[in-house]
Amino acid sequence: MDRERFEAAKNKVVGKKREREGIGTLKEKTVHAVLKNYYAPDEKMQEVLLKNYVVDIYTGQDILEIQNGNFYKMRAKLDAFLEEYPVTLIYPIPHTKWLIWIDEETGELSPKRKSPLTGSAYRAFSELYRIKSYLKNENLHFIFPLIDMEEYRLLNGWSKDRKKGSCRYDRIPVDLFDEVSVYGREDYLQFLPESLPDVFTSKDLSKTAKIPMKIAGMVLHILAYLGITERVGKKGNAYLYRISNEFQ
Repeated sequence: MDRERFEAAKNKVVGKKREREGIGTLKEKTVHAVLKNYYAPDEKMQEVLLKNYVVDIYTGQDILEIQNGNFYKMRAKLDAFLEEYPVTLIYPIPHTKWLIWIDEETGELSPKRKSPLTGSAYRAFSELYRIKSYLKNENLHFIFPLIDMEEYRLLNGWSKDRKKGSCRYDRIPVDLFDEVSVYGREDYLQFLPESLPDVFTSKDLSKTAKIPMKIAGMVLHILAYLGITERVGKKGNAYLYRISNEFQ
């Protein structure tokens, strides 16, 4: 992680006039542009045509793709590239977020309000599940930047206050809080807190990692699929897990 380089990338993008496709767009232009300049300050490496695809970053050896979600849309590119190139998927995750509402008619901005939720890299597992069959490929890597950001939303929802069902206009990075990287199977061990008992359930992981039960179950499903953990029985209706001997 390089906060100085991130600040330079942020200033390069946010500090100049950005073209937009009109109010109401759902494209995450600013986050994407900042991260592209952070991971590839040399613009010659950006937006490179390769095998009839435009990739976000090509270093000459590695491909980096910045994806704001919907990993299933990456399957065609993964099929095209993974046999020949190391591919890193970069998935930005909001860490601390401030919400600002935009009135479409007046252009007025609301005072920013801090979201009570704090993001973590565990959020990525719902996306990893969508490309589960690719996760064993040694050429596939991940970076999860945890970003403090301002999120601008349009007051165009269906509720009385026009917030429910509203459209996200843009997200503006404020600071890079952390980066979580997965370059090999052993890197998935970082998602198992040291305070877990030797044999544990998804409830134990949920409690120690402070994540919802649904996410904890998904984490253990993926880790078991990758051979990081193994099922060793049941306790009531809950599966019991332990870290595989390979990683003890």
